[in-house]
Amino acid sequence: MRNLNKVTLFLLLTFGICYSLAAAFYFIGAQYGGGWGTAMAVLYMFVPMIVVLIIEKGIHKQPIKYELSITFSVNRWWFVGWLIMPLIAGLTIGISLFFPDVIYTPGMEGLMERFASSLTPEQMEQAKASMEALPIHPIWLALLQGLIAGITVNALAGFGEELGWRGFLLKQFKHMSFMKASLIIGTIWGIWHAPLILMGHNYPEHPVIGVLMMTVWCILLTPLFNYIALKSQSVIAAAIMHGTLNATAGMAIMIIDGGSDLTVGVTGLAGFIALEVVLIFFFMMDQYLIRDKVFISTIAESEELD
Repeated sequence: MRNLNKVTLFLLLTFGICYSLAAAFYFIGAQYGGGWGTAMAVLYMFVPMIVVLIIEKGIHKQPIKYELSITFSVNRWWFVGWLIMPLIAGLTIGISLFFPDVIYTPGMEGLMERFASSLTPEQMEQAKASMEALPIHPIWLALLQGLIAGITVNALAGFGEELGWRGFLLKQFKHMSFMKASLIIGTIWGIWHAPLILMGHNYPEHPVIGVLMMTVWCILLTPLFNYIALKSQSVIAAAIMHGTLNATAGMAIMIIDGGSDLTVGVTGLAGFIALEVVLIFFFMMDQYLIRDKVFISTIAESEELD
């Protein structure tokens, strides 16, 4: 295995282990939406990190701390990565309301309707009473909880993926242009999700077309993650960004009703448009407000900036 290209070995091991894990989960008849599904998904997220450690430490005996940007030197881009995800969720809500079949529901009737099939009438009433008893609207509580989870437990799970995508692959593609590396990593990242999507993750109503949707979403998302990783000079900042994304994504469907998993939410069409708006903003900022340009540089050149 030492003679294999590092990227090839990483992809073979990561996809082989993850797809086998998902296949085993499926064939034992476990339900993805339950506790076992959550446990499997968390384990799935840590596979890229484990594979990187096997390759770099186990096979090639390489130091990893600085080679993979595992640093804690905080700069302003850490905070940008932490806060941009709830802003994208909020923008997604606004865009969703332009769709003809989507309405604003501050009482969260749409959200409750989504849970109606999995809760008893008594549980539904209890959930409504609990929300009404809160001193602030539940979406603000979700924002607070999401920001805290994003820099703690969710960041830890996010690190499992990010050490692979932003720590390892981004370094391996350092001679590529920023956008070419982002396109390739985004495609890999999206296809890696395929077994989870087919089991109902993110697109439970449309699991097959959901694989394509998830791949496109990851391609749109990757330039933002790569930008933050390069500007912060740390994969930890990318892990925080990832953790906060997972913790706040649900906000995008809390106060709307209508649409489908293909149109609303951060992984739906509304989320795609929100990401495109943010990408354009980042590109314009990078071109006209930031001294060191990332979008028009190679990864290696970007690492030398700042």
